[in-house]
Amino acid sequence: MTATTPAPQAEPEVRKAPPPPDSGARPGTARRSLLRALPVSPAAVLLLLFLAGPIVYCVVIAFTDLQLTGQAEESFVGFDNFTRAFRDEAFLNAVWLTLVFTVLSSLIGQNTLGLALASLMQRASKPVRTLTGGIVVTAWVLPEVVAGFLLYAFFRREGTLNAVLDWLHLPSQNWLFTLPILAVSFANVWRGTAFSMLVYSAALNEIPKEVTEAAEVDGASGWRRMWHVTLPMIRRSIGTNLMLNTLQTLSVFGLIWVMTRGGPSGKSQTLPLFMYEQAFQNSLIGYGTAVALLLLLIGSLFSVVYLRLLRTEV
Repeated sequence: MTATTPAPQAEPEVRKAPPPPDSGARPGTARRSLLRALPVSPAAVLLLLFLAGPIVYCVVIAFTDLQLTGQAEESFVGFDNFTRAFRDEAFLNAVWLTLVFTVLSSLIGQNTLGLALASLMQRASKPVRTLTGGIVVTAWVLPEVVAGFLLYAFFRREGTLNAVLDWLHLPSQNWLFTLPILAVSFANVWRGTAFSMLVYSAALNEIPKEVTEAAEVDGASGWRRMWHVTLPMIRRSIGTNLMLNTLQTLSVFGLIWVMTRGGPSGKSQTLPLFMYEQAFQNSLIGYGTAVALLLLLIGSLFSVVYLRLLRTEV
């Protein structure tokens, strides 16, 4: 009998212990982060001083009864300015007119006309594009006060619009007295459409021609191509344009002030004009600042809605 030798046993596997977790950031990483933050630190300091600082100061003033009447010192009044605003019929009227002015001149007027001009200019010849773009952009670059005087001369009782209507033997009227909110809305459309036109022109140029040509070959009409192809592809540009136009329209002051000064009888008095009247004409700085914060809240609500739309994918 032959003796069998036992098979050699395998050596047990030795597992290495995992490295201990890093207890803190490396000194080099913190130094690199600090060096990267240095170039933007001056801008951050300026924003804190000239943007965040005044906003915080306005928030503090809105809860006081500060006035421009030589009072010794202001006192804390809590939410009295805000409750007073919601009980003030003039404030509620200003809120309504601000929404009407924003919807008519920004959401409908500037947005729709800007898209229409951008679409038409894509199909027009180069001289027509240059002439149209020059005219529209000229209205945009005019100072707000100058544009207000031009539109005042256009809509006043002895102005250009009534002269044309009289020449056509059509009834004329004092537009700044009978329809002031429509007059100032038209003025804002005339002045601000160029921005929407430029935004939509850039967005339309980014659409591949193969997509629109394929839709045309499939028999889609112009309106169907616009609704089912063009608009979905420029959806994010539409949201961005609406947000910027809305915020700009909410803060329009000089144009309305030059044309109507909020009159007659408050029929064109939007929130910026109401805030100016309360703060500087009635000397109620605390109340006027509270109205300004409410206007800021309205703009923030619009921004939140548009940002949610921008996050939605097509």
